[in-house]
Amino acid sequence: MSSTEQPPLREAHAPFSTFRAIFALMLREMSTTYGRSPGGYIWAILEPAAGIALLTAIFSAGFRTPPLGTSFSFFYAGGILPLLMYTDVSNKVGQTIQFNRALLAYPRITFIDALLARLFLNFMTQVMVHTVVLSFILLVLKPDTTLDFVKIGQAYVLCFLLAAGVGTLNSFLTLAYPVWQTAWAIMNRPLFLISCIFFVFEIVPEPYSDYLWYNPLVHIIGHMRDGYYPYYQPTYVSFVYPVMLSAIFCMAGLFLLNRYHRDILDK
Repeated sequence: MSSTEQPPLREAHAPFSTFRAIFALMLREMSTTYGRSPGGYIWAILEPAAGIALLTAIFSAGFRTPPLGTSFSFFYAGGILPLLMYTDVSNKVGQTIQFNRALLAYPRITFIDALLARLFLNFMTQVMVHTVVLSFILLVLKPDTTLDFVKIGQAYVLCFLLAAGVGTLNSFLTLAYPVWQTAWAIMNRPLFLISCIFFVFEIVPEPYSDYLWYNPLVHIIGHMRDGYYPYYQPTYVSFVYPVMLSAIFCMAGLFLLNRYHRDILDK
């Protein structure tokens, strides 16, 4: 092709076609996930709010103050919200291929379009949920704190990357091995107890703290609480470790999907 020739129309518009495909898939996801049930997005807000309220009622009856600050609701929000964001986004991304199996038959829609659509929509939904719940706690309960939005934003980035990596790998594993979805759900049940939601990492004695350190959610929740409490300085938090795990999971998932997803779908 000479320098004066124009590229074919399809190639020239490829980025815009990809954007339109992702946006259309996001609209479809919104209508099917939140548009068919009464209340829609209200239930997405009520789930973490109910969890925080339940933990506050239980632990405030047995303890005078939480491990950090004076507000039980604010402390548990720093743990429950990141955990629910990770589990919801990673689970939704992990079911992408099955959810869009019929649409992937069209050459204009790729598995990457479907992954990105589910990832962005569900992450933005969780950010909206967090904003509503956290704003309610700050306005009504008025905890004595100064939020560090830079650190909070960094914690959200870590949560986004980890959910994307785990979800991408699981989207292949659940496609290739249907029993994996059930096995993964069982393996994730202890996360509620071992992700530092009820306590802070510093009170865990050795050698258990050494084992707990390898849970990437411990670093994300610790970084989130570092943004919630200006006097809390979690020296154990590593920014590199969750990013490294996310990159490994994401690259492995993309490689396996690119190599095998069409063969599995055609069976």
